[in-house]
Amino acid sequence: MSLFACSAQKHTEFLIADRENITSIYVDQEAEELVKWAVGDFLGDLEIISGRKIEIEFVKEYDAEKNGIYIGTASSSLNFSEHFANELDGKWENFIIEENQNSLIILGSDARGTVYGISELAERLGISPWKWWADVTVQPSDRIAINIPEGGIASGPSVQYRGIFLNDEDWGLQPWAAKTFEPEVGDIGPKTYEKIFQLLLRLKANTIWPAMHPSTKAFFSIPGNKEMAEKYQIFVGTSHAEPMLRNNVDEWDKEKYGEFNYFTNSDQVKAYWQERISETKETKGLITLGMRGIHDSGMEGNASTSERVELLEKIISDQREMLANTYQKPIEDIPQVFTLYKEVLDLYDEGMEVPEDVTLMWSDDNYGYIRRLSNAEEQKRKGGSGVYYHLSYWGRPHDYLWLATTQPGLIWYEMSRAYQNGAHKIWIANVGDIKPAEYTMELFLDMAWDINSVSESSIDKHLLTWSKREFGERNAEQISQIMQEYYRLAVLRKPEYMGWSQTEPTTKTQMGTFVADQNNDEVSRRIEYYNDLVRKVETIQKEIPEDRQDAFFQLVSYPVKGAALMNHKFLFAQQAFLSENQQEKERLTKLVEEAYQEINSLTEIYNQKVSNGKWNEMMAMNPRKLPVFDMPTFHLEEKEKTSIDRKDNLAKPIAIQAMDYIGSKSSGNYEWKRVEALGYSGQAVTLLPLDNFTFDKAEQPYLEYQFDVEKTGVYNIEVRLMPTHANAFDHKVTLEINGKNSKSFSTNTRGRSEEWKQNTLQNHAKVTYPVSIDASGKQVLRIYVNQTGIVLDQISVTSAGSPEYYEIER
Repeated sequence: MSLFACSAQKHTEFLIADRENITSIYVDQEAEELVKWAVGDFLGDLEIISGRKIEIEFVKEYDAEKNGIYIGTASSSLNFSEHFANELDGKWENFIIEENQNSLIILGSDARGTVYGISELAERLGISPWKWWADVTVQPSDRIAINIPEGGIASGPSVQYRGIFLNDEDWGLQPWAAKTFEPEVGDIGPKTYEKIFQLLLRLKANTIWPAMHPSTKAFFSIPGNKEMAEKYQIFVGTSHAEPMLRNNVDEWDKEKYGEFNYFTNSDQVKAYWQERISETKETKGLITLGMRGIHDSGMEGNASTSERVELLEKIISDQREMLANTYQKPIEDIPQVFTLYKEVLDLYDEGMEVPEDVTLMWSDDNYGYIRRLSNAEEQKRKGGSGVYYHLSYWGRPHDYLWLATTQPGLIWYEMSRAYQNGAHKIWIANVGDIKPAEYTMELFLDMAWDINSVSESSIDKHLLTWSKREFGERNAEQISQIMQEYYRLAVLRKPEYMGWSQTEPTTKTQMGTFVADQNNDEVSRRIEYYNDLVRKVETIQKEIPEDRQDAFFQLVSYPVKGAALMNHKFLFAQQAFLSENQQEKERLTKLVEEAYQEINSLTEIYNQKVSNGKWNEMMAMNPRKLPVFDMPTFHLEEKEKTSIDRKDNLAKPIAIQAMDYIGSKSSGNYEWKRVEALGYSGQAVTLLPLDNFTFDKAEQPYLEYQFDVEKTGVYNIEVRLMPTHANAFDHKVTLEINGKNSKSFSTNTRGRSEEWKQNTLQNHAKVTYPVSIDASGKQVLRIYVNQTGIVLDQISVTSAGSPEYYEIER
């Protein structure tokens, strides 16, 4: 999504249509079919907006006597100026939009570049990329014009390969495609992929990792899928567990091939890989190298770590030999990716060698925090690096497959950090079923296209701009504020985690740890936060035009209300559990039941009524049927009175937001900055720029805070940080009180420890420092950091022995 140029910049208005005038569209007659599709798609939208027929003419060359919109590629006959050739020659997917002699020129360096230029123009005219996928209808207007900044619009991608992974599709995308949209195939087939590929192009993306769960047949096994990717010039890759474009879950036939074990059955495994690469020689592919288990598991076979490293190196060597022989081209010219996911990262860190031209694809920890990034030496690699990032996940400690609630500030922070540490080659977001991850997916892809389009201080503006485009100026501010708070509340606890249960193994739900005491009633406060959001949504909904009601329901109403109801379900149950009054307990129990039923009703509306049933089977209210989606029962169980921990009459902590520092020390080029839409505070603080850097002890940056205590004694200082990772697990913070008594703390977790699980479920890591304060009044706290990549969010000061609150109140 483009952020418009500063109003102080000079602009030229180009009129496309009004009541009296309408422009013509001239297209290079030698344009590729992809460009012709994009032109036709854009033309259809213009005709809806204007209510008039617009002429399109295929031409050999630019004619200064014929004013209009000229569309082509830099190598075409429309390249009437050396200026354009110089700007675009040899570039990847670049485009120019420029006013020239009363005509508007849209030229790309290649076909996709031209398509992206058309997408840019469409979006600047208010046409949403989600016009089909979220029913954001094209709005009629009496006047269509675009302001072109002086010098035109020139753009190209920050990241070469940008796309999505369709995953965990069992609960939405696959049943919707199979039963509603493409029943003739009974699966995710070419008709569905065509809509997906069109969406990707509108979002300036170019890469797909197809759906691959057991519920879905392999992408290349369904007639038309491969051809559809070729039609839309989409690069087809495969996930970390699918080497050589193979979907093992669907395609590995044990009876035919034997064990999926390279130690004992390498000939059959290679034959299996050879089948696929032989049939996809003409497909634009990104080849995943290496080997894991059949699905999301480690490589089969009993072996030591060193033996696995040695074997994995041989596997990659064998795969590259097969590719070079089959494709009949130098191996360096074949895009290859090695995804360092889960146990594969451990093997790499043990010294595994990967060929220089292979792209190293790092991953987050499945919960939005990137586990490892290229160091200085790795950044010199010819193959570069990329990131596989989760906006949806199935696995331990708990899935988040239902609602898309990853905080925009976290996406910005982690992906900006990745880019500044060399991840320029490929970005893939696991978006689950696409819906309801529309906004977070777009933010991710916007950054992949232009890493500078969003800064630490314009994340909220990006959401506001999106809201304006989808729903108009009038309600955009309120909608963006609602969504900001929706994401912030979920950072405290995602809706899917409100049962305080886990999976793998699956445990039953239980009462949560939001505190309900009379001094700081977190439970009631959280209920009211969500009530306020729902009230605002319902008020705004009345003002949304009728033809955008379906879009509003999908993009705003369902996720906000769904999150509110899931929270109400468990928070009312907690209140019922704690209540001593039988009538009150019964009232609250009824509210629990109503919340459960309303989620069911809301989901039924999504599937049955929105857009006349277009999305039937897309939305499940209980992905994987985990206990959190059921009615809670803990509040109905018999209990002893002593088991009720009311925590009444407790002293509230001294609460400090990390952004409210009174002093600071920077180091070199690194400065403390607030990051919008990040953390419990919504304004977490970190050092920019974000390249990995370790400070000498004497040069460590710090932030300084001041607080008052009425009495001397022992106090606990708790600092909450975002649970980010360092390459070497060596993030440290040092706390110093009143210029003395300093202590250092390591903040990183390893593997899937219990501490890591709690950090990801709560979206914070914490350090606690007990200190003895021997004088009342003002105290000074300094927090030093040893590296970039550390994010400070909140601080609390409590008397020793005080209980912990879930949230440090803002």
